[in-house]
Order: sequence, then C-alpha cells, then structure tokens
Amino acid sequence: MKDRVKRVPAQARERPRPSPREAVADPQASRAGERLSVRPARRADIEAVAAIDATATGLPKPTHWLELYQRQGVPGAARVIFLVATPAEQSDRVLGFIVGEIRAWEFGSEPCGWVYALSVEPDARLRGVAETLLAAIAAEFRKAGMTKMRTMVARDNRLPMVFFRSEGMMAGPYIQLEKDLE
Repeated sequence: MKDRVKRVPAQARERPRPSPREAVADPQASRAGERLSVRPARRADIEAVAAIDATATGLPKPTHWLELYQRQGVPGAARVIFLVATPAEQSDRVLGFIVGEIRAWEFGSEPCGWVYALSVEPDARLRGVAETLLAAIAAEFRKAGMTKMRTMVARDNRLPMVFFRSEGMMAGPYIQLEKDLE
C-alpha cells in the first residue's frame, strides 16, 4: 500500500526544525510546538514499534524488532542505534521510532551512518516527529565520528522519498542492483 503525501501549508513548512546537534535525551520542540523526547528504545517499547511498523508496511514482524533491539551494544557487530520519540510528558507513549547502524567499508565506501528504518504513528504525522528522530540519529552518528548518513528508499514509495529529500538527503554515489533468484 502506498502512502499518500499530504500537502503542508507554507507557514508549517517554514517553522524552524530541531537542531541536529541537540542531545538525544533533551526534550525538543517539534514543528507543531509539541515538546518531544527522544531516547534509546526500551524492551517495553517493542510492541508499540511493531504496531507502528505494521500499520505503515502491512507486515507484522514483532520478532524482527525485538532482534534489532537486542543487537544494540553487541560487541563485534555493526553498532545499532534504536531510538523512539515520545511526548515529553508521557515517556511510555511511542509516537515514532528510528533505527540506524554504523557500517563500514561496504563495497569500498567510507564508514557512515545508515538509517535502517523510520516510522511515525499515523496520528502523529506532520508534527515534526520524523524530523526530530532524524536529527537525533544524525547527532548520534556525528558523536561516533561519522560525516555521512545514508538510507535506501523504494523509488515508488513517495512519502519517505519526499521526507528524506526535504531533510537534505539526495542520491548518493552508489546504485543498488538486484536479481531475482527464483
């Protein structure tokens, strides 16, 4: 199912965005003026993360999100960063999540931060949640010494394409290729 992009009034687009240099734990004002907190995911958040993802993708995969959560801090593995956004006053209500990892030397590329997944509860969209999460993970990547952030988007999935481009992301130096194995 394709997401439809809602047009945002010009005055909403012109509101200042959260600074990507702000600390993850500090509450930030979203574009809508709502105070948000971004924090590392907790085990108790996984059910909400899986529900938000299932709503967006139509594919329930709670085991996948639990496994990603458990990979945080595993020695010898790519560094996983799993963050959730909550209302500042209600830290147990997950509005959205972002997962990234620091990867190095794939096909000769320099180490960089990869955004693996980003999703926001449908009722919380257009309130700055995704922008706040992206800024928070960018700050985590910078703290780890990364100077580039990458992601991958299906070319026909307009909502994430428009979002990431609005955040300054553009086509990079690599092209993804694939082949059916069936």
